[in-house]
Amino acid sequence: MTVIEQPYDPAIKLLQSLIATSSFSQEEEDTAQIIETYLTAKGVQVNRSNNNVWCLNRHFDESKPTILLNSHHDTVRPNKDYTRDPFTANIEEGKLYGLGSNDAGGALVSLIETFLHFAGQPNLKFNLVLACTAEEEISGANGITSITNQLPEIFFAIIGEPTLMLMAIAEKGLMVLDCTAHGKSGHAARNDGENAIFTAMKDIAWLNAY
Repeated sequence: MTVIEQPYDPAIKLLQSLIATSSFSQEEEDTAQIIETYLTAKGVQVNRSNNNVWCLNRHFDESKPTILLNSHHDTVRPNKDYTRDPFTANIEEGKLYGLGSNDAGGALVSLIETFLHFAGQPNLKFNLVLACTAEEEISGANGITSITNQLPEIFFAIIGEPTLMLMAIAEKGLMVLDCTAHGKSGHAARNDGENAIFTAMKDIAWLNAY
């Protein structure tokens, strides 16, 4: 068994720096710069488009399968019921608190450090691509979908999200439908119209049961 000895201080400090920096969706310029600077200082050649930052392992070989390591650095806005300063990354009883520490700063920093551990190794059986992406919380157009055509072909991906440290192989998504129900004008007393609300209710009931 190989024991990986990796100091935790740089990773924790990176996470604290990300938490202390506002990175609401579509406003992630500063955290993107923090990540870019951190990776560059480690000797990694970094690519950036908008607020997405990505890089390849040093000995990238097109003949080998490529694994994508991906997580996001944007956050939602803090809930009004927050009892802590969301931008103060304190460690208490072994837990690091702050906005985005769980979703998905911890996972993101873990993937960054995993990439850095393997990035310079010459004889890997696979390639690695690290993608630290933006606008995940709003499924924004300038998030990961905006750079997929710039990434190499991906064999499979490891996505960092809070899953209570359990491996998840699927994820429930969100579908938003903008629908229009059509009716027909008519006098209520003669019952000769078509109520668009009633039509919509039937359609909604069908969607709920589908």
